[in-house]
Amino acid sequence: MAGERHRIITIANQKGGVGKTTTAINLATALAAIGERVLIVDLDPQGNASTGLGIDRRDRKLSSYDLMIGEHGITEVTLETAVPNLFIVPSTMDLLGVEMEISQQSDRVFKLRKALSSPEAMAFSYILLDCPPSFNLLTMNAMAAAHSVLVPLQCEFFALEGLSQLLETVSQVRRTVNPRLDIQGIVLTMFDARNNLAQQVVNDVRTHLGEKVYHTLIPRNVRVSEAPSYGKPAILYDLKCAGSQAYLQLASEVIQRERQRLAA
Repeated sequence: MAGERHRIITIANQKGGVGKTTTAINLATALAAIGERVLIVDLDPQGNASTGLGIDRRDRKLSSYDLMIGEHGITEVTLETAVPNLFIVPSTMDLLGVEMEISQQSDRVFKLRKALSSPEAMAFSYILLDCPPSFNLLTMNAMAAAHSVLVPLQCEFFALEGLSQLLETVSQVRRTVNPRLDIQGIVLTMFDARNNLAQQVVNDVRTHLGEKVYHTLIPRNVRVSEAPSYGKPAILYDLKCAGSQAYLQLASEVIQRERQRLAA
């Protein structure tokens, strides 16, 4: 599914604990469940996306580190997951050293773009890039390689403050290294309907950003929180829980936006 059907989406927020990796795992699983061929590239040295998909650390012989420094291609570093149609380039702590290794190279922000331009990478209809919770060279590589950025945003008081910083970063990347980059959408996570502040945050974000904000709200959900400890996406762990159903709705919205983009 090369060409227009091939989409690279960076999932980024410089703030930790906003549901970024949970969103990457469950959105990828939902897309795979409807027949899309999906790849997650785990760019966080903590490797939570890899662990959350049941990839044992002993099986991570090659990782996104090897992809970034250019020693191995996408086929060599990609592993199958327990989810049909879903694959992952796992992460290891080696990623902590990648900035030092490539920082003096003139193409340092384009390492991932180059790695994902191969025919093997183009065979995936969606590639989701799970970034670390900071704006560093790994995140810069992800934004330079991507078509769009999906931003998970926790429904809390300081959400808009952090979001404005991230949107400015996206603008800078668009101006300097990747003119095609746009905002895929803002997904509001950890929503608690009993909390008046959470509803106020939803209203504020939608007032400021309008159609960029997905309709789907991802609720706080115990089953979603438990799933990674079993090495499973929430959608596999408990399909009927509120969190899993929300991620299925989010996948529908993502696909709908892609259809609108293609039709435009």
